[in-house]
Amino acid sequence: MDPVTAITLVAAGLAAGAVNAVVGAGTLISFPVLLAAGAGSVVANGTNTLAMSVGSASSAWAYRRELRGVRGVLGLAAVAAVLGAAIGAVLVLALPEAIFTAFVPWLILSAALLVAIQPIVIARLRKTNAGERASRPRALAMAIGGSSIYGGYFGAGQGVVLMAVLGWLYDRDPQRANAAKNMFAGIANITAAVVFIGAGRVWWGAALMLSLGAIAGGTFGARLARRLPASAMRAAVVVIGVIAAVAVWLG
Repeated sequence: MDPVTAITLVAAGLAAGAVNAVVGAGTLISFPVLLAAGAGSVVANGTNTLAMSVGSASSAWAYRRELRGVRGVLGLAAVAAVLGAAIGAVLVLALPEAIFTAFVPWLILSAALLVAIQPIVIARLRKTNAGERASRPRALAMAIGGSSIYGGYFGAGQGVVLMAVLGWLYDRDPQRANAAKNMFAGIANITAAVVFIGAGRVWWGAALMLSLGAIAGGTFGARLARRLPASAMRAAVVVIGVIAAVAVWLG
């Protein structure tokens, strides 16, 4: 790997890790960079999943204060996240790569749309009093399992879906919902990454470069999420998503 590619991947990991912690669509940044670096779509997906799992874990650790004492509420959903992500990753490997490649632009555009409508989701969460619990463990587990299938398959925009699910079925305080979002995204990414590693669909050098950036970006993004509005970052992610989808089509 040449130095320029390595530096570009570290920068992409930094940006993607921060965006995942704040908005939940960092794959829209890192995945196109992997494609541009020469990875095939399935290998790029596996490599990105592994790298982003590290960033999600660092974000969840930064939010550990908001995750204290919730094991009983989120435990069943965590199991569902593992199962769902494993199913999604197996689908990527079981289906012909041409099918995944054909779907990639549409997945990217769908994720960009989810990011664009995130203010509506957040507004809905804030209609009720901060701190009001809405815990429904069984319904939450089913919803998390379903969203994790998508997370294991591709994952861009999964964080936005998780924010909606967690706000309605777990906790209407956006900060606590965001903490759980980072945890579940990390679980889904780690699970899918294990499947991709076992299948030999990871570019290890690129995964290392992305991970180095994602660790710092995930920690910084979690802190940023507590202090700053995400509107500018959200707009940038939507633009990047549209450009990435067009680039994949033209490529």
